[in-house]
Amino acid sequence: MKIAFIGLGNMGGGMAANLVKAGHDVRAFDLSDAALAAAKDAGCTAFTAASEACADAEAVVSMLPNGAIVKSVYESDVIGTAPAGAVLLDCSTIDVATAREVIAAAQGAGYDMVDAPVSGGIAAANGGTLTFMVGGTAEAFGRAEVILNAMGKAVIHAGDAGNGQAAKICNNMLLAVQMIGTAEAFSMADKLGLDAQTFYDISSVSSGQCWSMTSYCPVPGVGPQSPSDNDYQGGFASALMLKDLRLAMEAAETSGASTPLGKHSQEIYEEFAADNGGLDFSAIIKTL
Repeated sequence: MKIAFIGLGNMGGGMAANLVKAGHDVRAFDLSDAALAAAKDAGCTAFTAASEACADAEAVVSMLPNGAIVKSVYESDVIGTAPAGAVLLDCSTIDVATAREVIAAAQGAGYDMVDAPVSGGIAAANGGTLTFMVGGTAEAFGRAEVILNAMGKAVIHAGDAGNGQAAKICNNMLLAVQMIGTAEAFSMADKLGLDAQTFYDISSVSSGQCWSMTSYCPVPGVGPQSPSDNDYQGGFASALMLKDLRLAMEAAETSGASTPLGKHSQEIYEEFAADNGGLDFSAIIKTL
């Protein structure tokens, strides 16, 4: 299948490479020459304009920084440029309202489109083990699923357009709350004289167990390999967690949802990311 891939950053580059590995003809575009060169090395065909990449594509996948860019790219380079009948997949993490607006515009022009944000981070993007939360019609999901399966281990239909974004921001708000709580617990255990590994051995099989502890421990040398073992480099940057928390709080305000812990988590990451945005979000334990 001819697939245009727009946005080849830390996540998009690995995703595009996995589409190539699955046998697809990937037509890649990014504003970064280095990203385009890396995509070309991975087997993609590089294009210098998004519209050119989309011109003959049977599908378009995008992985872009924010909703304003997603809306601009689809309005100017995708809708009306990609052939009629192409399926469109936006894998960016953006606000629910913009996702629904862009999908409505695509549907109005005769395209099937889904919002399909991801969970899993850079390692999962490179390894093809992402989780996709997908919003859109059943028909659009069915067409998108085969493409997403080449980049992930789990592809879940979340319902109507925008519901993929809703699932993503709710999930990441919960993740932020859990990580802060996990970091606080390890910090307090240390101050009480309890060895970190011993606390892990107890809590990881007790009622306090959560993913932030057992799969992504913020304490170096405890649990499976995680960014804490690499001085909090790589993984999921604190600046990106903050972006998702801002989206979650925006959605909470517009929907009337009560999220006091989510709000407090945003305040904590606002302060931390001001000077440490490039560090993995588990580095929040450094503040304790």
